[in-house]
Amino acid sequence: MTGPLPVARALDSADLQQTAAAFDSVAADYDGPRGNNLLIRRMRDTVWRELEARFAPGAALLDLGCGTGLDAVHLAQRGHRVVATDWSMRMVERTAARAAAAGVASQVDARRVGAHELQTLGSEFDARFAGAYSNFGPLNCVPDLREHAAQCARLVRPGGHLVFTVIGRLCPWEYLHYRWRRPERARIRGTRGPVAVGMNGHTIWTTYYWPREFHAAFVEHFELVEYRALGLFLPPPYLLDRIERHPRLFELLGRLDDMTGAWPALRNAGDHFLIVMRRR
Repeated sequence: MTGPLPVARALDSADLQQTAAAFDSVAADYDGPRGNNLLIRRMRDTVWRELEARFAPGAALLDLGCGTGLDAVHLAQRGHRVVATDWSMRMVERTAARAAAAGVASQVDARRVGAHELQTLGSEFDARFAGAYSNFGPLNCVPDLREHAAQCARLVRPGGHLVFTVIGRLCPWEYLHYRWRRPERARIRGTRGPVAVGMNGHTIWTTYYWPREFHAAFVEHFELVEYRALGLFLPPPYLLDRIERHPRLFELLGRLDDMTGAWPALRNAGDHFLIVMRRR
């Protein structure tokens, strides 16, 4: 019933295009239940509180994997200036439209730039940013995380922060959900290197990380400040139906997440982890 783990391989340009096509295909409704349901909104609120604590009003920020622009517009409405980047052209278009509708187009510069190609942001962006953030796993799709870290170090000024949410290796809810019906899916987060994950009939090439494994790619340029689990007692967003009919249980599990997510014994588990690093 177990068998070997899927075999990882290096990504090529065709793989990256597959990932972009997958997100293009869902951009039209990604800020609805698909990409912004109750569980995602709760995690997003946690990230917003972290961003507000780390960055003073008016800071220049880099959004890595902006999606439909929910984070970028929220921050622009609070006075920040955001360069919002994404590998999906459709997501970039949604971000620009959202910023215009919210009256903050002058504060949100939406660009089709993948997190793996930050070198295309020229020297005029060197040390421009007080920090960078990335929400809900875009960096899991970067083929060379060390090169990405070096580019972040070029773009973020010393003392600036990175605030990332990353898909982790150990999600107890996911493992138990798939353990008996699809054992190969239950073990997919144990794959070393990129693995194909389906979405909307397309393929997303994803690499899963432990928090300190992720930080190891950044350690030359960024010191680890803290990390915590997100979605530890609460299920991952695609299992919302397991919890949404039980609001009291949802509230209880959410409080447990908030209370214990940073505990050393638990912070390595969860659907995502929130990690904060400081530029040396």
